[in-house]
Amino acid sequence: MRRGSWRVRILIGLAIVAFAFVRRCSNQEENPYTGRVQNIDMTAEQEIAIGLQSAPEMAQQHGGLYPDERMQSLVDAVGNKLVKSSIARETPYQYNFHLLADERTINAFALPGGQIFITYALFSQLNEAQLAGVLGHEIGHVIGRHSAERIAESSFWQTLATGASVGGDMGSLVSGIGQNTLLKNGRGDELESDELGVLFMIQSGYDPYEMIKVMEILKAAAGPNRVPEFQSTHPDPENRIDKIKEAIQKYSGR
Repeated sequence: MRRGSWRVRILIGLAIVAFAFVRRCSNQEENPYTGRVQNIDMTAEQEIAIGLQSAPEMAQQHGGLYPDERMQSLVDAVGNKLVKSSIARETPYQYNFHLLADERTINAFALPGGQIFITYALFSQLNEAQLAGVLGHEIGHVIGRHSAERIAESSFWQTLATGASVGGDMGSLVSGIGQNTLLKNGRGDELESDELGVLFMIQSGYDPYEMIKVMEILKAAAGPNRVPEFQSTHPDPENRIDKIKEAIQKYSGR
């Protein structure tokens, strides 16, 4: 490669990297509900739109909605109680709670903007307070804007990797660093949502210690061959239990 061409590539690569950092800095904003400064490049309205658009497909992947309206009504009642008793009621998000027909997969998750799901496989193992813990955790993901933050962070690291590839042979290294960073941040999201879930349970009159039993259920469901924490986006249930106990002490003093 000619020396002049190499210099041009370096300059282009540096320009792309600089653009990534400038855009990231311009997207920094403080979450008014958690107080945490985040890299966000979409509005609440866009989050809501993404969630509403994705909800039907997510339900279909889990066998659709559970057909028993009484069970769905319980999920709605507990979810709405949590929203009305917490800072969630002050947010612009549209909270909808969906009981999925999947009787095999023990899972719950939230889409951006307030669409929250729980499978019947998990629901069937919970009492009302434990259900509140699960739904409170998922509400925490929405309030924490975790999906929007992960999208913005992924875009940032992809742009950095592109710049590193154009300017030299460092693209794979930068991409690997980005993946590890996102993995670590993903675990932080879970712990933040656990703490918010505990707070919402207390504010709604539920026993927060039932959240610990939820962790025990998840640990049992994962079995002895569960993925080690360093390979997983979720912290180990034992570590989550310790943090939950700290949150209970923080918010209830017991």
